[in-house]
Amino acid sequence: MTINNRSIEDVPLNSFHKLLTVRSAGGSFVDGYVLSIIGVSLIYMTNALGLSGFWQGMIAASALIGIFFGGFLGGWLTGRLGRKRVFFIGPALFVLSSVAQYWVESAVALFLLRFLIGIAVGIEYPVATSLLVEFLPKKYRGPRLAMLTIMWFAGAAFAYVLGNFILNVGGENGWRLVLASSALIGVALFIVRLGTPESPRWLLSKGRSAEAEQIIKQVYGADFSLANLPEQPKEQKVSVWNLLHSGYGKRMLFVTMFWSCSVIPVFAVYAFAPKVLQALNLNGEWASFGSVAITLLFVIGCVIATRLINSMGRRSMLIYSFLFSGLALLGLGAFHDSAPLLILVLFGAYALFIGGAQVLQLVYPNELFPTEIRAQAVGVGTSLSRIGAAVGTWLVPMSLESLGIANTMLAAAVVTFVGLAFAWALAPETRSLNLQQAASLG
Repeated sequence: MTINNRSIEDVPLNSFHKLLTVRSAGGSFVDGYVLSIIGVSLIYMTNALGLSGFWQGMIAASALIGIFFGGFLGGWLTGRLGRKRVFFIGPALFVLSSVAQYWVESAVALFLLRFLIGIAVGIEYPVATSLLVEFLPKKYRGPRLAMLTIMWFAGAAFAYVLGNFILNVGGENGWRLVLASSALIGVALFIVRLGTPESPRWLLSKGRSAEAEQIIKQVYGADFSLANLPEQPKEQKVSVWNLLHSGYGKRMLFVTMFWSCSVIPVFAVYAFAPKVLQALNLNGEWASFGSVAITLLFVIGCVIATRLINSMGRRSMLIYSFLFSGLALLGLGAFHDSAPLLILVLFGAYALFIGGAQVLQLVYPNELFPTEIRAQAVGVGTSLSRIGAAVGTWLVPMSLESLGIANTMLAAAVVTFVGLAFAWALAPETRSLNLQQAASLG
């Protein structure tokens, strides 16, 4: 009788892994769609509801505020109830909140519904990524997690393409149909997630070893068992409080800061893309073409980063991503009144180079923390990174009016270079480690 000593982190990618990637990445696609669709309809809803500059900023930032609370909530629920149950909360909230937006009649109501959508997005980050990473083989962990970020930008691109189409055919209430359209994608996501099993690592951390072994056999084959899972119960349990001190506190600081500095400029650009491009003297067809082209370049940048993540390594990718994207933002600040083609080239360079930092947002926090606190770490990182993103998004329209586009772009460059400093000082390399080794302080 042959004894199977092979770690489940060294097995080939199978059909279950591919389906689970779709199930998890679908959440990222919906996230990108619902967070970006507000930019498509903002000008139209502003006219229809008579929104002031204050409420434009608040509504654009409302989902980010919701993500702050949803990240904490999702991390806590995922750690306490397991990955499987929480996997369906986000899609349900997407559908209900999106449909309700069609009948909104006030700025306050729209703010609250966007806030609920943000909570759904915040819940998605810890549950979808922790469930996926706890099943994936080591070789595919980085690229598959990075793929979730690609799907976020794909969802954002789809929002601009479909949203503009709906506006053209939807008539007076087109902007309402645009906001409600994310409900259809939420329904599809809920359906595709039916049948998802629980994470064996989470079950093992709760002492439910028999259930964990049953799922391992179901996913990897009858000759696999808990002996093939490179994760042993620890003599000293790790709690969520470990995120605030010792080695994990330092890791949490790194994750929070690099994540924040990589999302603040991106969210500001997505929420106010038409206004930013208009301030950079891109009008008419240039503005329409620019919005779609830049969004697609964000996707291409993430695709390139995903292909390089194992060969280049996590640390080098993060450092170079911040460096070159920051230089592109400096260029936009310095040459803000140049020809439209140069503006698009610089904006496109930013979109391409920031891809490395974007894909690592979901890789690093899932690799640097053990199973007991992995979901909470992703949730805390999600929440804290959105504080700056929400404030930055809220300030964009006021910054454009008071400081001008040049100083707004220079401020975005400063934020990006702060991310570079934290990456240089604290970014570890985890590409060759299994999940338990990467999460170990030793």
